[in-house]
Amino acid sequence: MFSKDDLLKIGFAGFIRLKEIDNDFCIFPDYKGLYIIYIEENSNASFCNPGTGGFFKGKNPNVTINELNEKWVEDTNILYIGRAGGTAKNGRVYKSTLKQRIMQYIKFGRGQNIGHWGGRYIWQIKESDDLMIAYRVLDEENPVIKEQELIDEFKSHHNGRLPFANLV
Repeated sequence: MFSKDDLLKIGFAGFIRLKEIDNDFCIFPDYKGLYIIYIEENSNASFCNPGTGGFFKGKNPNVTINELNEKWVEDTNILYIGRAGGTAKNGRVYKSTLKQRIMQYIKFGRGQNIGHWGGRYIWQIKESDDLMIAYRVLDEENPVIKEQELIDEFKSHHNGRLPFANLV
């Protein structure tokens, strides 16, 4: 589960290397959906401290190398699952699109002071530019629910562990 072929079968597209993304984010859809950070071969990652993530509101996004090693999940290609848009259980409506959320994520990873705290561990991987981002447009489905379902499925395959860069 969670191979590139599996993800393509459930509607993920893109698989664009982070280093290939310039400042033109029009390559991403302006719709709600899910996005993932994908690694082709999951071997022992090399980490750095500090990473490249931005200091949003002055908060240091970096954690220790030991914390990163403990959080690393072997035998998976998925490092982070995120969402754009949707409605939370408490009724809060998120209006962001994949294009907006991915743009925020990439700019945060390039050191900008942008509010994309989730997934920040990615930016402490030395070769983070070689990772890929893929996305899935959701027309009728709620991204909040679909994100949780995908995370739950991941956890069921990995002894209750979250993807590496998902914190909750």
